[in-house]
Parts: sequence; C-alpha cells; structure tokens
Amino acid sequence: MASWAVEARNLRKAYTVREGGLLRGRRRRVEALRGVSFRVGWGEVYGLLGPNGAGKTTTVRIIATLLEPDDGDALVAGYSSVREPLRVRERIGVMLSVERGFFWKLTARENLKYFGLLYGLEGRELEERVEELLELTGLESLGAAERRFEDMSLGMRARLGLARALLRDPKVLILDEPTLGLDPPSARMVRSLLRRLASEGRGVLLTTHNMFEAEMVCDRVGIIAGGRIVAEGTPGQLKSRVAGRVPVVVRVRATRAEAEELARRLGGAVSSLGDGGGPASVRVLADPEEAERVVQRALSEALRLGLRVAEARVEEPTLEDVFIAIAGRGGSA
Repeated sequence: MASWAVEARNLRKAYTVREGGLLRGRRRRVEALRGVSFRVGWGEVYGLLGPNGAGKTTTVRIIATLLEPDDGDALVAGYSSVREPLRVRERIGVMLSVERGFFWKLTARENLKYFGLLYGLEGRELEERVEELLELTGLESLGAAERRFEDMSLGMRARLGLARALLRDPKVLILDEPTLGLDPPSARMVRSLLRRLASEGRGVLLTTHNMFEAEMVCDRVGIIAGGRIVAEGTPGQLKSRVAGRVPVVVRVRATRAEAEELARRLGGAVSSLGDGGGPASVRVLADPEEAERVVQRALSEALRLGLRVAEARVEEPTLEDVFIAIAGRGGSA
C-alpha cells in the first residue's frame, strides 16, 4: 500500500476570465491554485478549510481526475491523477454535489442499482451492497429507499450521494462541502459516518468553510486562501497559533455593508451575516487584559453606526479565529 492516501504536489491552475461585458470586455488571468501541496494519511480525515474562491473545489477536482492541473501532480493511493486517471478512479469515491447526476424519477434504491451496474457490480453482490448502503446511510430507516429522488429532502439526497460514493467500497473518499445546506440531523449523520469510515483505514479528504465541522470531524486541517495552503496542522495545533488572544464576538442587527464597516473599525472580521434574519456576527481577537475594553469599544462603534447590539461577549478561541488571524477573512466569505 502507498504511504499516503492522497498526496498533492505543487498543484497549479489558472483560468482566463472576461470582465466588463461582451464587446468591451477584457481578459484577465486568475490563478486558482498557486502551488498547493499536502498529504492525507490512511485512517485520517483531512479538511481543506477556506472561503469560497480559495481554491478548494479546483483542488479536489484535480485529485479526482476531473480537471488537469497546469503544473504539479496528485497521487491517490500511489497512482497519478494526471498520468493514471483510470487507476485513480478505481480507488476513489467522490461526492462533489448533493444533487448532480441522479435520475429524478428513480427511487434511492433504483439509483444505487443503476450506478452499481455502471461500476461493474451485479447479481447478489449488487443487491447486498445496495441494501448495506441504504442501511448505513439511514435511508432505509427514514423510509426513503423507495422514494423518488425528486421527492427527497436535501438531507436525503446528501445521504444518497454518500451512498453512491461508497458503492465500490473505495479506499479513498473525496467530498466537496458534503454538509452544505443540510439540516442538523443529516449533517450530524454525515460527519459521524466520515469518522467511522476513516476508522476503518480509509483516507478521507473533504472541503469545508464550516469551522465547527472542521473541528469536529478532521484529524488535520489545511487552511487554503488565495490558491495557497497558508497553515496546516491538527485543530489543536492551529488554535495554538492564536494562544494568548481571545475572541470578542459582537452580534448586531446589520446589513453586510454595516457589519463590514463595524469589523473594519474594530480590526476584526465578519464571521456570519445572520442568514434567516438573525443578527450578524463580528469577531475581534484581543489580548485577554484588553477584552473588556474591546467590548466597550465595540458597543460605542455600533452606536455610532446606528446599529442595535444583540450581544457582546468574550469566547474561547476556535478555528474561525485562526482563520481570521491567518487569512484575514471570516467564515462568511
């Protein structure tokens, strides 16, 4: 067996985009990846943590053989994604979207049987594998095994997507934002299952911008920003990067522009925009002895901006604070 489940080696990828309209637009070169390197061990859940546009999806698509890099390579179980894509595809399970690729008029069981046949499973082996996965992902107990895909909730679709990724019992799992938009029970199930699969010796690579998820699920985390890995380590190791500082969290009723202006004045970052009508959150890292003073300043600045403060408190450091300190952006990016 190869030493590493996944090994990204100096991956580089650039795109040309057009700006300013069809007739008067100009082309601009965008570097999505600028030398991304990391390793995922067997029996490990490794998280690529970063905001939208940081390069997470481009990275996993290259590793999954769906995109070719401009330079560099990625090895999966010792095989090159660039030179040996078929070997790689035989060894991976991929979930890059909750909803893509399924037949909407087929049930969960029928979809799994169809993809199982495409993967070379048949007869009793196929039947047993489908039943095992329906049970493993909770689709059977939810009564969703015979439900058409078009009638499934987003959580059920995510469970089915994970079941499809596991059809061939892969040694390496690659998942892009696997819990995005899921209800709490479904997200909890996915996270628990990923931990279980890693404990069986598989390598699991996932992307996320959910700080809580990274702390709960990942053995190691690589923070990616601007197409580069800017920090890497266990959640505990990364949190030690902000040792000696504590986060002050201010929750205000504000628009994006207002929250960003408050964050600018305080030297912090917007960590959430209050989706669903709730307050926006601004986080500021402060020296412990200055924390109460920062709270008072935050209240004063919010008052000057005409914002209503729902809460202001001091918390324990999290990966979100590491990200703010290193990458300069919050989880809402």
